[in-house]
Amino acid sequence: MTDGTQRQRAKPHRAECELYAPVKRFLRVRGLDPKGEVRGCDVVAVSPKEPDLPVVVELKRAVTLAGVLQCVDRFAVTDLVYLAVPSAALPRSKRGAGGFKRLCRRLGLGLLAVEADGAVSALAEPLAVRAPRRNRQRAARVLAEHAKRRGDPTPGGRPGGVRQMTAYRQRALRCAAVLHRAPGASCTATSTAGSNPPAATCTG
Repeated sequence: MTDGTQRQRAKPHRAECELYAPVKRFLRVRGLDPKGEVRGCDVVAVSPKEPDLPVVVELKRAVTLAGVLQCVDRFAVTDLVYLAVPSAALPRSKRGAGGFKRLCRRLGLGLLAVEADGAVSALAEPLAVRAPRRNRQRAARVLAEHAKRRGDPTPGGRPGGVRQMTAYRQRALRCAAVLHRAPGASCTATSTAGSNPPAATCTG
């Protein structure tokens, strides 16, 4: 193996959104339904077995205090919160890496390491019960957005200020498409095949 190949494999992720695809695969293998950028959370994943207890993942390029504090804030949404970072961003010394993992465990925070080749490993798992308790209203808004959003149109980890495709925008676009096909007409709902709820409600 050449030094050039080693450097190429160790190339760090250039943006947080590059962590999204491998983390999404990791969560899907665990039987979860992940979606990106849900109500300010980089990733929200829901299990059909526990639909009221989502998993939230924050994607970060580096280990920082700000990133850890953001994860702590997500405990208002759910007890199951992960911090996902490139494995190359973790402290290199054995003492430093061990200390950071202990910190995550003390906080009840999960830790995911993302390799340059896309492999993801869980270095720490979140605690299912912790204090302070969840903000049920905030958690309900996150779960509602996840449930209403069709597909996964927005990768997690996108920078702030970039317009996100929310469930509300999806409904508005479907309603606009119906009115475009039938100018001047009114529509009460548009639906698609399957058991999805009405996509939009609008009047002409």
